[in-house]
Amino acid sequence: MTQLRHARTPTLLAMALLVALGGGDAFAAAKKKKAAPKAPVVKAECTDFYSAANADWLKANPLPAGVGSISALGQLRARAEQQQRELLEAAATQPQGNVQKLLGDFWASGMDEAGVERDAANPIAPLLGRINGIKKAKDIPPAIAALHQVGIPVAFNFGPDVDLKALDRHIGYFSQGGLGLPDPAYYTRTDAETRELLGRYRAYVKQILALTGTSQDQLDAESALVLDLETRIARASRPLPDLVNPLTNYAPVPTKELKKQFRALQLDDFLKVQGVNDDVVSVANPELLKQVDALVGSIKPDAWKAYLRWRVGDAMAPYLSKPWVDASFAFRGRVLEGQVAPLPRWTQVLGAINTAAGPMLGREYAARYLPEASKKQAETVAEQMRAQLEQAIAGNTLISAEAKAEAKAKLDKLKIEVGTPRRDLDYTVQPMGRGSFGGNMLIASTWRHREEMKRIGRGNADRRWNVLPQQPALAYDLAQNRLIITAAVLQPPVFDVSRDASAQYGALGAMVGHELTRGFDTKGRMIDAKGEIRDWWTPADAAAWNALSEKVAAQYGAYPYPALTGTRVNGTLTRDENLADIAGLELAWKAFNAAQPNANPGAKETFYASWAQLWAQQLSPQEATLRVTVDTHAPGQWRANGPLMNLPDFATTYGCKAGQPMFKPEGERIQLWR
Repeated sequence: MTQLRHARTPTLLAMALLVALGGGDAFAAAKKKKAAPKAPVVKAECTDFYSAANADWLKANPLPAGVGSISALGQLRARAEQQQRELLEAAATQPQGNVQKLLGDFWASGMDEAGVERDAANPIAPLLGRINGIKKAKDIPPAIAALHQVGIPVAFNFGPDVDLKALDRHIGYFSQGGLGLPDPAYYTRTDAETRELLGRYRAYVKQILALTGTSQDQLDAESALVLDLETRIARASRPLPDLVNPLTNYAPVPTKELKKQFRALQLDDFLKVQGVNDDVVSVANPELLKQVDALVGSIKPDAWKAYLRWRVGDAMAPYLSKPWVDASFAFRGRVLEGQVAPLPRWTQVLGAINTAAGPMLGREYAARYLPEASKKQAETVAEQMRAQLEQAIAGNTLISAEAKAEAKAKLDKLKIEVGTPRRDLDYTVQPMGRGSFGGNMLIASTWRHREEMKRIGRGNADRRWNVLPQQPALAYDLAQNRLIITAAVLQPPVFDVSRDASAQYGALGAMVGHELTRGFDTKGRMIDAKGEIRDWWTPADAAAWNALSEKVAAQYGAYPYPALTGTRVNGTLTRDENLADIAGLELAWKAFNAAQPNANPGAKETFYASWAQLWAQQLSPQEATLRVTVDTHAPGQWRANGPLMNLPDFATTYGCKAGQPMFKPEGERIQLWR
């Protein structure tokens, strides 16, 4: 302050002299300039760190016309798909081993469009022949079971899922399905828009029935039979919102009682055909199975034949010749999904292989694209994040001693699986050859279904992941208390083994922390260390968490939504993900400092930039309008900035001051695990 006063003295003397010498204009100009000093320059990092850290990406990736969104993580997914394509193309020409030979043949058969055209509907001819052979009601249940066996569920769905009373096992779940439309309500609504959709749907049913062999003069009658049967199934189905809660879908019954309850459906024989010998299954909606059971005897076999042929044709249409593909896309792609044009051929074939033989491709993908050094380093980062969470739980002042003890016991049992599952499906699939893409789909789908059925029974719940290794993902498996890090996610911007700890913890570490904390939040509290479903929080723990959740919802609810005017982030909708983002970054910062206790300022800046660069994103106003109401994640700008503003060390690193956008006063900061 002394220096400033001394500096002003000559200036004031000069002004006085100017007045005395008649220099009033100059004095007025100088006075005016002094009255409007320039505002101090605020660092870009303290204004909007997301934009500063992603400036190069945002400039290099403008949103193309007609595209709703692009993102750094979306580019990672596209890169993983391209890697799969390159692997399959190499396997088709120079396979390394038997599994690659099978996959290469599968790929070649799908890319041989001329061969697919020649093959026409031959792949499904045996299935259609069996259906056409139905004579009596007793022939219908075996036909239903046979279609399930090849991966085409009809009348209902059946598959493995966790036994909610014993999370170390899977049981078979009978659930609603067997409909051509995605929502049962479509069949019973009376509004004009739905009736128009039903009309277009019936036209599509006619197209498929004609391709399966229905004569022109029978198309109206058979399509009416199909819609009538599906409508009856739909009326016995539950509304989709009722299916969200897993507990409402869990209704175990002894397998031996199925034969008594549903005599016409022959469900005991159905299970034997699927290779299931368990003593219990879940039947969440017995009224649906009762309806199907009644329809077996009350609906004429010809109606069932039309329905089953339609379901086979619809399921297999994308893998057959052009008339089938075009019909499927015109309704499912254009009408239901709003696609303008079909995906490139290679993308369609890749999707088919992932659907029917995804685990096979996953192992080969990991062997080719995940170096052992990357896997080990990722495991090290994940283990360090686990260690930091353990310390944070021990030191947390918000949760009770009882909750801390249970959380530690649960964390001690947590499994970390990187790259590929520790246990997985086998690969004794039949040789597929290059002759028939549709035939290969059925062979692989039959194999996949058989392996899925093997998950049913004691001790099989962890046989594989619910995500494929070739799909970029980090996930916390709540039922199995395990962290999953896929092979495909271990590449930039999430992970780069050549970069130092600052980048690895800022990106992968923070994402791991996000997932790990899900085992100890409002959902994780419902499963204890023994894998039993019970709430292990005390009422005081729940109250403290709820208060923190409300604070987070309010904080994020004040942020403007990018690409929209006058719209803010839905803080309540995104609350749980925001909490996990904040927690993950807190833990990652602690882990980084443990790994590099004397990190220089540049390393700290790299840590924060690596976090922000995960969420680089461009959104159209239309896409933003949709996401603000349905997306449980905050937009990229606030996934980046929100957690950083709550971390005191961020402001210290960049010198951000009170009043600057990226600075939050201590009393406004959210603190979970620091």
